[in-house]
Amino acid sequence: MSIAVCPGSFDPVTYGHLDIISRGAKVFDKVIVAVLINRNKSNPVFTVEERLELLREVTKDMPNVEVDSFHGLLIDYMHTKGAKAIIKGLRAVSDFEYEM
Repeated sequence: MSIAVCPGSFDPVTYGHLDIISRGAKVFDKVIVAVLINRNKSNPVFTVEERLELLREVTKDMPNVEVDSFHGLLIDYMHTKGAKAIIKGLRAVSDFEYEM
């Protein structure tokens, strides 16, 4: 089974996020949308619980999409889930350069 993680803060979830998630769901057997719990992020729009609820609602018609939260390193989370790929969207070329 091919498992991918789509990590992010999703604060708020956007149509762009949904596009990336739905594209990933067509490629992988399972996509885990993983909301990062970042206690250092100031003034969040939504709580982690609200973001999880919103994501579950908007992905309910995608049977191979699971919504979860995590803290710590993404690689550690991926190991616990057996995921081998990361799904990320890019807003600009600078996003790619930053991630590398």
